[in-house]
Amino acid sequence: MKFGQVGLSEAEGSILAHSLQVGSRRIAKGTELTLSDLTDLDAAGYAEITVARVEVGDLHENEAALALARMIIPDPEAQGIRISGAGAGRVNLYAKTCGVVQLDPQRLRAVNEIDPMISIATVPAWHRVDAGGMIATIKIIAYAVPQVALLRAGEGAGGALVVRAPVYQTATLIETIVSRDIPSEKGREAMFGRLDRMGLGLTPRVVVPHRETDLAQAIREAEGDIVLILTGSATSDPLDVAPQALRLVAGEVTRFGMPVDPGNLLFLGGLGTKPVMGLPGCARSPALNGADWVLERVMCGIDVSSSDIAAMGVGGLLKEIPTRPMPRRSDG
Repeated sequence: MKFGQVGLSEAEGSILAHSLQVGSRRIAKGTELTLSDLTDLDAAGYAEITVARVEVGDLHENEAALALARMIIPDPEAQGIRISGAGAGRVNLYAKTCGVVQLDPQRLRAVNEIDPMISIATVPAWHRVDAGGMIATIKIIAYAVPQVALLRAGEGAGGALVVRAPVYQTATLIETIVSRDIPSEKGREAMFGRLDRMGLGLTPRVVVPHRETDLAQAIREAEGDIVLILTGSATSDPLDVAPQALRLVAGEVTRFGMPVDPGNLLFLGGLGTKPVMGLPGCARSPALNGADWVLERVMCGIDVSSSDIAAMGVGGLLKEIPTRPMPRRSDG
């Protein structure tokens, strides 16, 4: 692509680089100039204008953006992604369903390393998205780019971006109590919201005493596809009541504790093929906490390993809670 100032006699068919006002008419940047445009510009006193001229082997910005989108999303249905139309060198990618965004950072970074004029920007890995939410934008920064560079950028990027939809339909929330008082609905309401936005429903309420045997029976009898446990007393050790109750029914605890704050006191395991999560007390609030990051993946059928949870510590310091009894910092 050639870029620069040219005389009007050389500008037909080129792309106007900067918008120009011609009387009451505005010729927008990116316009492919016609003889009529040039006649109006001449009448308005322009002798030279700044243009981009597409050369042999170049792709126009819109054509290039759409071609790159199709290379990254070769199967929109399977990848759960809708490709928008192209305009001003931009194509947006939208989720067809709610879920989490699974991406390959290395392959997407490779797209951006070929030519600075060829770019893709995405949401973070494992970002929760609603149906119709934008998850990426592809932008051709120049008015045209070499086709060979575009092909190199898209090579190997197919499937590097996928929306993983929820695979479960229901969850059971088991609450434990340390006294005769039934807990408020606050925690259940917060969890209902988390599940509902991903299309899952809550089974009828289950409240049991904070004892291993009672909780174990509730876990065994849980109707939901996923079992969530919210204890009346914080689970502060891998051998505490809730993890031990899961073990009593031959379940497995694969991870206790996570390096995300708030959210440290989480545990994750399973009973057969059914995921079981012990929730931290902060899950009673709808505010973001570490349990959200784990639960969102679990709902979408994504295996979450102990190593995955360990990696959440980078970026895992979430917002300060003013009412926290022991703040993480002191002004003293």
